[in-house]
Amino acid sequence: MASRKQRRRRQKERRHEYEFVYVDEEGHEVDSESVEPAAPSRNGSHNGKKSAQKPKSPQKQGGRAPRKVDPPSWGRVARRALIFAPLIFVAFSFLSRNQSLEARLLLTALYTAFFVPFMYLMDRTMYRSYLRRTGQAPPPARTSRR
Repeated sequence: MASRKQRRRRQKERRHEYEFVYVDEEGHEVDSESVEPAAPSRNGSHNGKKSAQKPKSPQKQGGRAPRKVDPPSWGRVARRALIFAPLIFVAFSFLSRNQSLEARLLLTALYTAFFVPFMYLMDRTMYRSYLRRTGQAPPPARTSRR
């Protein structure tokens, strides 16, 4: 008797029967049984004709456009820090119950203060990698003029 995993895999194969259909030069769909692959000639071309197919472009992951990433902003990072600060406080409350409330608040403030610039750097890194993936130009580097 087949295992449960094997039975599920067989059921999936039955659900996803694929039918190969080819399109001829005139644009009509032809079944795969009636199409015979053309033998390439000695020079490598198919029957002396150039292929009408487009050159294959590199396939993107999942075949969809990458998710849009907004440019980094300190305001967005500050809002995110305000969301994470209570979570950090709760974590310190569970991890160090013997400390006073003031000590836990101070530790939460310190960790949140260290957390903010690292979140900004992470946002900036994600934005730059998004620009590289989409082929856009990176923003010009800011120079300080005094």
